[in-house]
Amino acid sequence: GTDTFFVTHAHLDHMAALPVYVARRRMMKMPPPTIYVPEEIVENVWRLLRAWQRLDRGRMVCELIGVKPGDEISLSREHVVTAFATKHTVPSLGYVVWDRRKKLKPEFHGLPQEKIRDIRLSGVEVSQEVRLPLFCYMGDTSPEGFDHYPPLYEAQVLVTELTFFRPEHRKEKIHKFGHMHLDDIIERADKFQNELIVLTHFSTRYHSQQIQRSVKRRLPPALRERVKLWL
Repeated sequence: GTDTFFVTHAHLDHMAALPVYVARRRMMKMPPPTIYVPEEIVENVWRLLRAWQRLDRGRMVCELIGVKPGDEISLSREHVVTAFATKHTVPSLGYVVWDRRKKLKPEFHGLPQEKIRDIRLSGVEVSQEVRLPLFCYMGDTSPEGFDHYPPLYEAQVLVTELTFFRPEHRKEKIHKFGHMHLDDIIERADKFQNELIVLTHFSTRYHSQQIQRSVKRRLPPALRERVKLWL
């Protein structure tokens, strides 16, 4: 399994399994994981892990790193993660994984390779970094999280919550508690350039068939063909 873990916020449905994840890696003699969390919750997460360490009588070994909006975390030479602010009832973040490549600067296009090599050897930087957003995970958020970070609309894959979908649900109350309504997605339909949009985190008061019928019926056709429901 992965040894790098990104936590959007500290609600139970998103983080309750964290002690199990840390302990299982130790039991399987795997390297300790690196876990990124909103910087406001670092100390409380340590307290959680230490409490389980006492209860379980097994060490909770990990590297816990606080993150704030705008931070970048390098995963490899080709991939970097950026954190951005979302809007929820507790400190929360979204994350984008970017593909980053070095490409020749436009002013050197068309030059022979030997000429480009000579320019580079003279100390001139001939390449520039180009980034492509590959994957975005929103966690829990109200529409404010969407409106303040446009790159999420360009990620190849976008995973976002859609807690409520019925017309009688009051959007202002939903937003107050840091969640999304189907209307919020529909109102922004023209902005989504994503190849795949995964909608998840539906309220447990509804069964999967209700969700499928309602969401598929109301989504605009151009958006519907790119949407998958994670039920």
